[in-house]
Amino acid sequence: MAVSANRNWWNTYQLDKSDTNDSNTEEDEDELAGKRQLSLNLSQTLRTKQLLINFDGGRPVLRLRAPLDLVNFPSVSRPRWPIECEVISDIIQHIEWDPPEPEPFYQHTGHERTPMPVGEERGKVVYCIDNATKCPYFTCSRVGGSRGPIKSATYGVNQTEFTLEFESRFESGNLQKAVQVGVYDYELTLQTDLYTRKHTQWFYFRVRNMKAGATYRFTIINLMKSSSLYSAGMRPLLYSERAAEENGVGWQRSGSSIRYYRNSCQNTKGNNSDAVALYSLSWTLQFPYDSDTCYLAHCYPYTYSQLQRYLRHISSNPTVASYCKVRVLCHSLAGNAVYVVTVTSPGVSRVEGRTKKAVVVTARVHPGETNGSWMMEGFLDFLLGDSDDAQLLRDTFVFKVVPMLNPDGVVVGNYRCSLAGRDLNRYYKTLLRDSFPCVWYTRNMVERLMAEMDVVLYCDFHGHNRKNNVFMYGCNNRGDASLRLHERVFPLMMSKNASNKFSFKSCKFRVQRSKEGTGRIVMWRLGIKNSYTMEATFGGSTLGDRRGTHFTTRDLKSLGFYFCDTLLDYCDPDPAKTSYCLTELAALLRKEVRARLGKDVSTDCNFSVSDLETSTSGSNSSDSDGLPVHLLNQPQTVHPEQTPVKKKKKHLRSRKERNRLQPDRVKNNTQPTKSPQSSIKDVEFNLPNDSTVKESIPERPDVKESIPERPAGRHRKKWQVHGVIRKAGIPPPTSHSGELSQVTLWQGCEPIKTLFLSWI
Repeated sequence: MAVSANRNWWNTYQLDKSDTNDSNTEEDEDELAGKRQLSLNLSQTLRTKQLLINFDGGRPVLRLRAPLDLVNFPSVSRPRWPIECEVISDIIQHIEWDPPEPEPFYQHTGHERTPMPVGEERGKVVYCIDNATKCPYFTCSRVGGSRGPIKSATYGVNQTEFTLEFESRFESGNLQKAVQVGVYDYELTLQTDLYTRKHTQWFYFRVRNMKAGATYRFTIINLMKSSSLYSAGMRPLLYSERAAEENGVGWQRSGSSIRYYRNSCQNTKGNNSDAVALYSLSWTLQFPYDSDTCYLAHCYPYTYSQLQRYLRHISSNPTVASYCKVRVLCHSLAGNAVYVVTVTSPGVSRVEGRTKKAVVVTARVHPGETNGSWMMEGFLDFLLGDSDDAQLLRDTFVFKVVPMLNPDGVVVGNYRCSLAGRDLNRYYKTLLRDSFPCVWYTRNMVERLMAEMDVVLYCDFHGHNRKNNVFMYGCNNRGDASLRLHERVFPLMMSKNASNKFSFKSCKFRVQRSKEGTGRIVMWRLGIKNSYTMEATFGGSTLGDRRGTHFTTRDLKSLGFYFCDTLLDYCDPDPAKTSYCLTELAALLRKEVRARLGKDVSTDCNFSVSDLETSTSGSNSSDSDGLPVHLLNQPQTVHPEQTPVKKKKKHLRSRKERNRLQPDRVKNNTQPTKSPQSSIKDVEFNLPNDSTVKESIPERPDVKESIPERPAGRHRKKWQVHGVIRKAGIPPPTSHSGELSQVTLWQGCEPIKTLFLSWI
């Protein structure tokens, strides 16, 4: 019904458009000549070719010319790396492949080994790269990373024919050191996120010189999460280049004797005495071929270069390019482009374009959550396809898509942070545009979009390392009774469309203070009622016919398809589906409350599911660590052009000097004085009582309250840091030049209603 109604509207518009064209052909030549002359005069006066002039009832209407194709992708630009990172020149690509049957979870036997770290003292280092964080913070970047030849990472070890050759100095790679502790046993140490001392979870590295049939053991010894899906049957990924070339086989789950456990090592953060416990992941593996080139990874890799190739592919299709525009939203700290993709049917008029509703979708704010990129690719594949549902979505909505929010972290192989050393998903409220450009410009884009049209939904694609299945985090709209439970409708519909992958029971809708800086809550605070993060597991499903099996790239991409299908159901003009879901949600709420309280609950009960939900802190979340590391490491120095301000010595003036500065006082002193007796009488007569004193003295706040006291203890460092912000210019990194100021950051960034969607 919706499709036919849309077609009728389209046919009616086409008739109106043809009538307008016929009327335009009948205009007088004098009127047309006058319009041409007016256009010429305005263009000469304004000295710009970016303005187009239309006439509405004889009145000129100015609009911006549609921008040129800013991103034609003639070639894939090489990513920019921090200047201290060594990068090999090998181009690494993998084929896409899905196993014919779902790959099952590993079944634990209870006899898996738990080897404790041995270290370099009792083993030999076979691979070790220089610590990339030679500087405490990011300073500059370069295509290809550091200058000069690549250093050897083996330290001159006399390798035997059985010793593996490791490498991770490529895009998204992560392995810092490998120590051989047995003939086939290796201890692996992961690189922490750059400019931090934590966030070790993502691994992706290459191995060579293996022997087929031999059982190798790999043990990663510096993981920081206390629990993992590896304890629930998740298996690492293996990719063999020979298997890909000869049999067309890509990434596949492999490994036995898998164990995730706490080891005897500890990680000390900086100079603090607090030590953090470390955990190990140990598994055994047999390689299929001798002397092969293989890769091991935590999840299916999806690099920045792979995204560029995909965007180039869709931009090169003329049909797709007519309703899909790829632009550069901003540049990251390292100078890598952050792309924004706008998808909608070509607007026949600006008025028609404004009547559409908008949908905002983002991914990869956490670089190690590669499953978010696979969901994003599936979402774009469906949206850019030629199906009737895809056409209906493009006719109904304007989609703003940011497929990779943190390209720097993806390039260097981080798990969670950007080159600012911070989790970007805690800084959507930031004023520091130059330190967090990716999320600052994303929020600014959404604010401008909301000034143009209604944004019906926002969703950020993530990955989850502790739960199986797919689920959502939302925001409880408890302030408006008319919207009660409405934020749960979309996730419930999603669970019905993807019943063997999506778990509604795992969805949470609490708005926690510790998560106020996340994209989900910030967009909700801006006024987007349906604001979500969609979390896809690194493992697999425990639902339906897929119970106990891993997700493949095809499964992850299918979640993008289901997302589009659910969006059509949610925005269906027929409210039957929404009403049905609200009824079911109310029943679920009563059932949950009864289970918790053990008594009958009426339909009008004010209990909310979010009151009964557990905290979402069990997710892959991290608290905000404060300012970017380059501000925290800024020395307290005086600018060369400034001179130190010396405290002035107080100069005591004589009575004559004071009288000269106060002529009124001198004048009063020259008047004849009264006798002592009369003065005493006057004083006694004018003595005020206690109530008069209270009325005559105005109340004022204590002076001490207006002067900020210098805190002590653990708050002293934060007080000093705020002092640095007020008076220090930001050194590199920065995506713009200039000095940080709370005033100048917002200048020129107000929402503009008439220019944002001019191309539609």
